[in-house]
Amino acid sequence: MTEPHNFELTRRSALKIGGASVVGIALAPLLASCGIGSESNNSAQGSAGRVLDSEAPLPEAFRARLPIPPVLDPVRRDEMTDYYEITQKVGQASILAGLTTEVWGYNGILPGPTLVSRRGRRTVVTHNNELPVPVSVHLHGGKTAPEHDGYPTDLILPVAGDVGHTGHGGTSVIGSRDYVYEMDQPAATLWYHDHRMDFTGPQVYKGLAGFHLVCDDHEESLGLPSGDSDIPLMILDRSFAADGSFLYPSVDPTLTETPGVSADYMSGVLGDCILVNGAPWPVLEVSNTKYRFRILNGSNARRYQLRLDDGTGFIQIGSDMGLLAAPIEHDAIDIAQAERFDVIIDFSRHQIGDEITMVNDRGRVGTSQVMRFVVSHEETDTSTVPDRLADIEVLSENDVTVEREFVFARGGAQAHGMTLWTVNGEPFSPDTVLARPKLGAVEKWTIRGQNVEHPFHIHLAPFQVIGRDGNDDPGRYNQGWKDTVNLDNGGRAELLIRFDGYRGKYVFHCHNLEHEDMMMMANFEVV
Repeated sequence: MTEPHNFELTRRSALKIGGASVVGIALAPLLASCGIGSESNNSAQGSAGRVLDSEAPLPEAFRARLPIPPVLDPVRRDEMTDYYEITQKVGQASILAGLTTEVWGYNGILPGPTLVSRRGRRTVVTHNNELPVPVSVHLHGGKTAPEHDGYPTDLILPVAGDVGHTGHGGTSVIGSRDYVYEMDQPAATLWYHDHRMDFTGPQVYKGLAGFHLVCDDHEESLGLPSGDSDIPLMILDRSFAADGSFLYPSVDPTLTETPGVSADYMSGVLGDCILVNGAPWPVLEVSNTKYRFRILNGSNARRYQLRLDDGTGFIQIGSDMGLLAAPIEHDAIDIAQAERFDVIIDFSRHQIGDEITMVNDRGRVGTSQVMRFVVSHEETDTSTVPDRLADIEVLSENDVTVEREFVFARGGAQAHGMTLWTVNGEPFSPDTVLARPKLGAVEKWTIRGQNVEHPFHIHLAPFQVIGRDGNDDPGRYNQGWKDTVNLDNGGRAELLIRFDGYRGKYVFHCHNLEHEDMMMMANFEVV
């Protein structure tokens, strides 16, 4: 792999709002910015949020090599289980010329190391917290027992310092925690990231995200591109302060007291520099063969419309939760925060020396470009893309036992003069449960979005999209099993959700992380 970049509590008072416990959010002055090559804070670029201009000069595009996150080796194995250990700590990254960026990373790097698990074989990950703040780890897309799901108040507290905050009733531990994943699910591209209540946005922004891939015998039998031709791509947008640090408009930059962002960024924080696997606008040298790219939108608030500038298309083979029934060809991909698109790009028609740029049609200036591929050599291609990929069970409305509706909007609660983001008008409280589906049941949920776009995500339970905006067509981007679906302003999605695996309390929320931190999250309990 490419050498990785050397990317290294106090108590909070609760405010009672509408009967729910909501952490106080204070107004703060807008951070001054003097970004070079400003993209204009008045343009949301097709996303909910506001562009935060960097104060440091940004690098020229297509000069950095694409880093590949290292695959983590188990510390030991037994007959049924692979055991891993990860330390969350401060690391240093060389992203901007002549400057060093501090990251909070899994093993101190951005992205964190990639974990690879096999279906049916248990994975246990011990997370050690050497950061100055509490953390919680969520395996996004995982079929996980509630005590290992990374519930927002189930925290790993730092060893040193004032750790009086115990998570509003959650089960907090000091120093380290074991997360147990049974991996009873098909091959898929999952990811893990921080999920601390009220502070998910800034802690993910600082670097707490990584890939977790699930493989199985069926996927490996298909002959898809593999090995060095199977590459995860985590797309992030970030802004930088004059000293090279990540620029983020937190009300409390220490992330120990008051959560939230300054008023102008309540809708979301959009960076002006695109990173892929932690490198700015990188280049990947490829052969004239087929490659598999596992594309993840790991941004806080930015959505992307990805396209290859030479007209080459994407062949989608997988969605959030695994393989599709059959490949789907796309000229472009619309990908919201936390969604994954597993795609094939075929470079066989290109000549040596050809350059193909992945662009973002929702971006402007720097954010309109993502990365570049350079065809550098010839190879014999033995990979295939079969016409049938997997047998996908199609859920039926005849199986539905309960129908529910949830509205994601701004309103229903306030703190310090700010109107919060809510679900059905209620701000998040660990003590409030909005739905109690039965184990094994299929329910129909209608999700509505208001004010701005909202990517809906649910823990534990995969779903199938059966309609959008009043149509019975889920759309080309919402095929197969999903865990995240995007809602445009005024949009509606109809989902069939299967609550399988475990009983217990989980959350669903908006994956615009600024919205999530400012209360757009709710509990459901499988009974």
